[in-house]
Amino acid sequence: MYNPKSMKAEEFIDHQEVLATIDYAEQNKHNAELIDQILEKARRRRGLTHKEASVLLACDLEEKNQEIYQLAEQIKKDIYGNRIVMFAPLYLSNYCVNGCVYCPYHQQNKHISRKKLSQAEIAREVSALQDMGHKRLAIEAGEDPINNPIEYILESIKTIYSVKHKNGAIRRVNVNIAATTVENYRKLKEAEIGTYILFQETYHKESYEKLHPTGPKHNYAWHTEAMDRAMEGGIDDVGLGVLFGLELYRYEFAALLMHAEHLEAVHGVGPHTISVPRIKRADDIDPDVFENGIDDETFGKICACIRLAVPYTGMIISTRESKEVREKVLKLGVSQISGASRTSVGGYCEEEPEEDNSAQFDVSDRRTLDEVVHWLMDIGYIPSFCTACYREGRTGDRFMALSKNGQIQNCCHPNALMTLKEYLEDYAKADTKQTGERLITEQLELIPSAKVKSIAIDNLEKIAAGSRDFRF
Repeated sequence: MYNPKSMKAEEFIDHQEVLATIDYAEQNKHNAELIDQILEKARRRRGLTHKEASVLLACDLEEKNQEIYQLAEQIKKDIYGNRIVMFAPLYLSNYCVNGCVYCPYHQQNKHISRKKLSQAEIAREVSALQDMGHKRLAIEAGEDPINNPIEYILESIKTIYSVKHKNGAIRRVNVNIAATTVENYRKLKEAEIGTYILFQETYHKESYEKLHPTGPKHNYAWHTEAMDRAMEGGIDDVGLGVLFGLELYRYEFAALLMHAEHLEAVHGVGPHTISVPRIKRADDIDPDVFENGIDDETFGKICACIRLAVPYTGMIISTRESKEVREKVLKLGVSQISGASRTSVGGYCEEEPEEDNSAQFDVSDRRTLDEVVHWLMDIGYIPSFCTACYREGRTGDRFMALSKNGQIQNCCHPNALMTLKEYLEDYAKADTKQTGERLITEQLELIPSAKVKSIAIDNLEKIAAGSRDFRF
């Protein structure tokens, strides 16, 4: 039986509840009166249940779909303003003992180049990322207790934080590693990580076990209950995600929101972020083999419906997606994107030759960080390199309170402008800097508090004079 307060995976992600939800949504996809009621609830920033959001996802009334898209865009603007948070992945090692059939890191793949960065190599990668302008990283590693033990991850985090190259500094490290123990999550918390990210890949248990035939990841419950152990270990910012294309998207959508409801019911705070990757081509992996791929239109609607369902949760999209797709979903709810990503181990210092491939997936958006920053500003967004909330302790329910009280414009907005100013001074090309300076001048006028605005202007002048790292 479905029970969001249960600590058992098969009870808070109840298979029959998911199927009943899909059936309910299908029966009501033309129910204009019900759809209007759900949209009205969403307008009040109340969030939506998995069942309500599933009705909107199933809806095929064009007029109502346009309302869904317009409302998602409005909610995104109201809560996040026009900020887009920037980050980059850093792949530490692709050694892995799992047999995941959709990932080139799977143990049976004998022709991918296996690599593991030394601490000196990590420092060089971090310097290269700092030379681009990055301040926030998401570290990635395959699951291998011999090659990638928790001690290696912790040492790597320490190395990353220690590198201060020119004016650069990585101010926040998010961690995307395999499900682990409460004790290890405590160690990650003590290492001052930002968000712990773990993709479910698929919530459909039978499919999950087929897709993960060997290795510790085969254990559905251990993997699905990982966020509860992370919370118990003191990590209150966690990031969910599924890999769309492995299973029917309506199933994944409903179950993903059920997982969010579970975290809220048990821990008092839902996911800090939700990621929406789609399966992509990679070494030894052909995405066409999987029969549940989704087109760009469906992908956009999923993003819009997630924004309505969990209005205060950040949404992440990577360079798996093209420039065109990323631009579309930025309007519909996405609040964080990667820039100039390399998915190979050691790929930032030097690009790999084709015959020496260690990448997890092919990148679709291959622009430089400066090109991405300039593009974002051209289409009306503020590229933000801010990490202030983590460093000021505004995580978990404290960040949600900031969002729900409408104070982001007096906090996150000026922080975004100050970190953008740092980027412009230290890394931007001349035309990017010129565009950015105009944007900052315009956006200062949108800070509601006169006091905050005055402090921000003073800090911006100090940044131009050489000072760094101001935050509200």
